[in-house]
Amino acid sequence: MIAAIKTVFYFGPLLFAFGFIAPLTAKILERAGWDLPLGITPLIAGLVLAAVWGGYAQVKGRWI
Repeated sequence: MIAAIKTVFYFGPLLFAFGFIAPLTAKILERAGWDLPLGITPLIAGLVLAAVWGGYAQVKGRWI
């Protein structure tokens, strides 16, 4: 049980990014009515942003 909790906390930045930042970005893009290039859906754009920003936070240990 302790190992599972440690794993969750270790991947916390990525879990936060995919669970909060990705859907928030997708909803903002939908509400703004922006058309993304190449037919990219807002959710895919949010997931890409979350992967980049969450990966940075995972590696560096901070969000900014």
